Amino acid sequence: MLAAFPLLVVPVAFYNILMLTISGGFTGAGAGARLSTPLVNLHMVSRAVWPGSLGDLLLTGSLLILFAELLKSAGSRRIAILNHSLSMLLFIICLVEFLLFPAFATSTFFLIGLMVLLDVAAGFIVTLIASRREADFRGD
Repeated sequence: MLAAFPLLVVPVAFYNILMLTISGGFTGAGAGARLSTPLVNLHMVSRAVWPGSLGDLLLTGSLLILFAELLKSAGSRRIAILNHSLSMLLFIICLVEFLLFPAFATSTFFLIGLMVLLDVAAGFIVTLIASRREADFRGD
């Protein structure tokens, strides 16, 4: 049953917790500025400085989770349909939060929501292709 759990819930939940704690709630303004404030400055060989922010860290983790989720969707088990349905529900939640709450109107959350949408689309496409291969269209 754990295989039906969409892994992208983790970055969405983490973002929700961040907005409740560091941003002053879902209606808090300035969430984008707090997410883009550099946490660490990495000095490159070229002598350039690469600032790393909380938003960058969250997006990096989300991309890694998206990769794992796409690998998980390649299976054609029955539980995959439940996973796709829960991923669609997660996308609807992300869309509502993005449209209604100012703390979620950031590029970071938009990209996380886009990753959830890509997971939904890729999951359904992979399932359709796998089911087409398994179908037997011979006339007996």
